[in-house]
Amino acid sequence: MRRALVTGGASPIGAAICRALAGEGVHVTIHAHANLAGAQALAAELGGLAIGFDITDHAVTAAALEPLAAENPFQILVHNAGVHDDAPMAGMRPEQWHRAIAVSLDGFFHAARPLLLPMMATRWGRIVAMASLSGVVGNRGQANYAAAKAGLIGAVKSLSQEVAARGVTVNAIAPGIIESPAAEAFSPERIRALVPARRAGTPAEVADLTAFLCSDRAGYITGQCIGINGGAA
Repeated sequence: MRRALVTGGASPIGAAICRALAGEGVHVTIHAHANLAGAQALAAELGGLAIGFDITDHAVTAAALEPLAAENPFQILVHNAGVHDDAPMAGMRPEQWHRAIAVSLDGFFHAARPLLLPMMATRWGRIVAMASLSGVVGNRGQANYAAAKAGLIGAVKSLSQEVAARGVTVNAIAPGIIESPAAEAFSPERIRALVPARRAGTPAEVADLTAFLCSDRAGYITGQCIGINGGAA
């Protein structure tokens, strides 16, 4: 049975991804930090494992993941952890900038690095990083978040070239407006004006794409950033 680590796995999109992977027969390890109880409940539902640590701390992340990877390599990593802390750059506090970068971009490095060599040794792996439409086209008030997600896309494209010969693919997904607490700031009228499909996407739609990229069927897709945004870009 293949093993997956999903960071930020208790969020709406993360939980949908965990369920989709479990439905494909994958054993899912669900990472959380603030919402460990949610991850534990989801793990109990799916027969998986919940693990809690601060992904912005490299040493803490390595201490949590290295023993697990040494025992039985993870062949799938979905880096879904991310935070919003929006503000115009002129009024943005340094901690707002650094927190967005630390969770999305630093967190990708912290989670992937301990898993890479064991994964590569199996000659099969799938890494998917959750980027954002903001990281592709930008968004007012989200310079920190957009910078983190744009950096994540660059890291994915570079890493994909390093590991392709070992049977490991690395891709990014860039969702647009997806049903979640963060999307509640958009009124239905605003969504219809912004999105040609005239609706928000669902976590299940993002999860279906993620599960495909993590499957054998996507073995020749790597180094890509795939938008899922209803035609918004």
